[in-house]
Amino acid sequence: MGAGAALIGNARAFAAPPPGLERAASTPDAALKLLEEGNGAFVRGDAPVRDKGAERRQSLTGGQAPFCAYVSCSDSRVPPELLFGRGLGELFIVRNAGNTVDTVAMGSVEYAVAVLGVPLVVVMGHEACGAVKAAMSVVGENARFPGAIGKMIEPIVPAVLQARGKPGDAVENAVRENVKRTVQY
Repeated sequence: MGAGAALIGNARAFAAPPPGLERAASTPDAALKLLEEGNGAFVRGDAPVRDKGAERRQSLTGGQAPFCAYVSCSDSRVPPELLFGRGLGELFIVRNAGNTVDTVAMGSVEYAVAVLGVPLVVVMGHEACGAVKAAMSVVGENARFPGAIGKMIEPIVPAVLQARGKPGDAVENAVRENVKRTVQY
């Protein structure tokens, strides 16, 4: 599932899907299986085209029934719906550079679990993450970034420090540590 992926427990589903909508998966295992199958199809180059037509959009106006809350990087190269072959209303996505979690992001995840009833929460890092690389430059080169960019990178610095000196690729190690820290938030 990428350079860094973690599952946050087995989220308990509290809410039934709205009338007329079915959740694609109702257990953490079934949800993970759908993600793995969709990612496998993406890797093979035969990801299905999911329904995004007018009828599907209309069916979602009364509510949503996602089967996964997904915390990931906002990098344009890693769009969750495409990576996992999913369609409208199936993933509740929280994205920001570096897939970090603050109060707002955690509130979104809690909403997905407590109100929408998603059975699975996934935190995903990715190869060559620019936010992680920026945090690495702060640690290794004392780099500084202007405005909100510097604040955005701050939560990633501890992951970079934790990954220092480990064998293997430094960026991949930092991405993995960043996912672990996000899960522990």
